[in-house]
Amino acid sequence: MTTVELIAQHIVNHLASQKPLFIAIQGPQGSGKSYTTAQVQKILQSPPHLLRVVVFSLDDLYLPHEDLVSLAASHPQNVLWQGRGQPGTHDVELGVKILRSLKQGIGTVELPRFDKSLYSGEGDRLPLDGSGIVIEQPPTVDVVIFEGWCVGFRSISQDDLLLRWNGIWREEREKLSLTENQMGRLEDIEAVNEKLNDYDQLWEFFDCFIQVIVTS
Repeated sequence: MTTVELIAQHIVNHLASQKPLFIAIQGPQGSGKSYTTAQVQKILQSPPHLLRVVVFSLDDLYLPHEDLVSLAASHPQNVLWQGRGQPGTHDVELGVKILRSLKQGIGTVELPRFDKSLYSGEGDRLPLDGSGIVIEQPPTVDVVIFEGWCVGFRSISQDDLLLRWNGIWREEREKLSLTENQMGRLEDIEAVNEKLNDYDQLWEFFDCFIQVIVTS
């Protein structure tokens, strides 16, 4: 059985009378999670399952370009917020609104889209004008799959953060000859860690978490 088939079967095994089933898939960048998610969706929508499946990505919740520029300008020393990617660069409120609407199973939901090619690669969110994927409810969606590199990540305590900063992170900085201007200062990482608290509002929707692990 392939990885995709294993994940699809795991989801089917967790289906219950209460719909939809919320699935979170996490994996590092380049791990193939987007491809895997698309293939899982294909299996679940095909016979014998014939499920109604909605898939969207944390990447599509990036702030609009104007807000990304504003975030970078208001934190000029924080290299982690000089572009999209890290916690703090996503529209958590929009994500919660979408997940809540899908959970309630009533009304029309348009999934956001972020075009990474715009503004010379800085990217921008496309308008919610009906040209994207629109979910009409009812009928209720059977499965919602949400994927992203930091899906399920939670803030750690200040003590744990300092332990890692002075331990394994220092070792990695020295091994790779990275400066704080490249990797981020302690206060930069503290700011991102604080923002992770907001993401708990998203994670609480999910019934199952699946992690894609890349083996060397």
